[in-house]
Amino acid sequence: MPVWVGTSGWQYGDWAGAFYPPRMPRRKWLLHYAARFSTVEVNATFYRLPKPEAFQRWAADTPDDFVVAPKVSQYLSHMKQLRDPAEPVARFLERALLLGPKLGPLLLQLPERFHADPPRLARALDEFPGHLRVAVELRHDSWFTPEVREVLAARNAALVLADRRSRWVTPEWRTADWGYLRFHEGGGRWPCYGRTALAARAGTVERLWPDAEDVFAYFNNDPRCCAVRDARWFALACARRGLAPTRVPAPSDVRVAAEEP
Repeated sequence: MPVWVGTSGWQYGDWAGAFYPPRMPRRKWLLHYAARFSTVEVNATFYRLPKPEAFQRWAADTPDDFVVAPKVSQYLSHMKQLRDPAEPVARFLERALLLGPKLGPLLLQLPERFHADPPRLARALDEFPGHLRVAVELRHDSWFTPEVREVLAARNAALVLADRRSRWVTPEWRTADWGYLRFHEGGGRWPCYGRTALAARAGTVERLWPDAEDVFAYFNNDPRCCAVRDARWFALACARRGLAPTRVPAPSDVRVAAEEP
């Protein structure tokens, strides 16, 4: 079972000199990143749908084994709150499919104040072709019911297991034959994670998805380059449990070490 380990984006200014060599042009950052990771989650697609050329460039600038997980536009999730999903989904997929075989799971993140509406979620998920994987990040507690769990499971959509301050803020549900984890903020020296917390999360992967096709794990704690270091530590913790994490940077690739508490 591959555990795809990456970060939520790569274009962070404070990674310059910490992960990216000093004076490396930004246009080369993705090349540098993709040589050290096998996957990335793209948050930029949430805020503004990039032009087709951007998706084509991401595909061209990454190795053959690279996987991109784009975040679905906020127009569907936040502005329309999943109403009338056909057109927003079609517009997003028109661009996302330009990634070709490098297109990975799609991240659908709902607003924090959006209360549960299982039928609306079901209709939105049904607009995505069945061969595409959709991960859903639910952020209001009203969603965590058996009915919602069944909506996800019936469509093989993964509930995003979200971690903040080294604690799960979602139920530990397996709703698909694949998994998706997001690490927002560690409980160590802000916003980093400690080794103990990451080892526990590797145990969660082993317990919930022993026979899964794929599990995707992305670190969104980008300040101080914590995400890069923590992704590496998490991959090492997975490997110790006999899992198969994808490539991560070597220790020498993270030039600013984040101290463990």
